[in-house]
Amino acid sequence: MLDMTKLNTLAVSEQEKFYQQVIEYSIEPTILHFNHKILYINRSGEEFLGGTKQMIIGSLILDTLAEEAKPIIKKRIAKVMKTNEAAELIDQEVKRIDGTKVVVKLSCHPVMYGNRVVVQTVFRDITRLRDVEKVNKQLLKRINELSFPIVPIVEGISVLPLIGAIDKNRAEQLLENVPMQIKGENLEYLIIDFSGIYNFDMVIVEHLLKLHNVTKLLGVQTIVTGIRPDLARVSTQLNSDLRFMKTNLTVMGALRSLGVKSKVDGP
Repeated sequence: MLDMTKLNTLAVSEQEKFYQQVIEYSIEPTILHFNHKILYINRSGEEFLGGTKQMIIGSLILDTLAEEAKPIIKKRIAKVMKTNEAAELIDQEVKRIDGTKVVVKLSCHPVMYGNRVVVQTVFRDITRLRDVEKVNKQLLKRINELSFPIVPIVEGISVLPLIGAIDKNRAEQLLENVPMQIKGENLEYLIIDFSGIYNFDMVIVEHLLKLHNVTKLLGVQTIVTGIRPDLARVSTQLNSDLRFMKTNLTVMGALRSLGVKSKVDGP
């Protein structure tokens, strides 16, 4: 008859085997490590790192990280072991065995493995997601640029027609994109036309004032046109400083004030 020590040993062994079976076929690359030494890696982990169990088991988990990330991860692992609580998810760059680098979402939490607590680290490859986000940001930037088209009228004078509603996000894009578009251009005046805008609040006022100050630093004078009576009334109620900006009722009126004649004006 087996004594209790042998029974406990067998129970632990069976528990370990069961645990390995559960995570072996997980689609998430999973590593178990203790004192930074890798004790186990599943099949997805082998494929992800580009090696075999024989190559990886026994090596250090820190070897999968960039040199500058090692102190941070060391502290993270130490905290997990000390508190016996999972660490928060973080984005981290990981090195494969062939030297290629990928960005992963990294989870780290304590588990029982055999008769001791070890750290389970799971990688979730987000490289493609990052690439998609990068493309989406570039696309959004391009869309925003097209949303704020600066139209050249004559040499040194351009018009920026604003259309629709402007929220905080769009106002920030306006402040970011317009200076970039006029930078390096031989521009003296930028006419910002509000005739197509149907909302007017403090967000617009604040960003318009910031835009005015930025363009002024770039040597460009802004002229605001198309402020309807209802928008002007809101501007007054907001106690804005738009009165310090040059304004005109229409784009044509602003152009005439700058000496630009239309066909209607004659020679």
